[in-house]
Amino acid sequence: MSLPYPNPLAGYENAEPLPDTINPDGKSLYNPPGPKSKTYDQFPTQFKPGKNGFDFHIYYIQTDEEETKFARALHERIRREFPEIRIYRFWDRPVGPHPVAMFEANTFSPHQTGALFSWLAVNRGPCSVLIHPNTDDPYKDHTELATWMGRVWPLRTEMLRPRTAAVAASAPSTAVSA
Repeated sequence: MSLPYPNPLAGYENAEPLPDTINPDGKSLYNPPGPKSKTYDQFPTQFKPGKNGFDFHIYYIQTDEEETKFARALHERIRREFPEIRIYRFWDRPVGPHPVAMFEANTFSPHQTGALFSWLAVNRGPCSVLIHPNTDDPYKDHTELATWMGRVWPLRTEMLRPRTAAVAASAPSTAVSA
């Protein structure tokens, strides 16, 4: 049986076996020195070229006054703390596939992604965060490749599925005739 995923060891097929040596801490494994991974500085090739790397959707319950107040303050703080990160408006209702109100921030480098991720891990308060990469498959990005902080919310994913030619052909035309 073959899984529909690329081999995680691609490129290392002929590498020397790694040692089973335990580090002085008595727990972790010794890794021999090697070159720094390119993914410290650039996103993997699966990411959609020309698009930001990750979307961070910060969710809050819009009917909860205290949570809304916190989320609004968090939105402002992210804008002040990370001025280089693209951030969108503060929605007061559900939009798109998102089941509750939210706001979105985008990162464009692995360094920005790591900084925002670690900062949100300890500063997000009652808010949940959906983090997903941007590949050429929005459905997969929001489901299989998604990471959550806090409560996991069920998304309305039907709008993210690619439309097939048959479905598109059967859809009513929106063209205006002259």
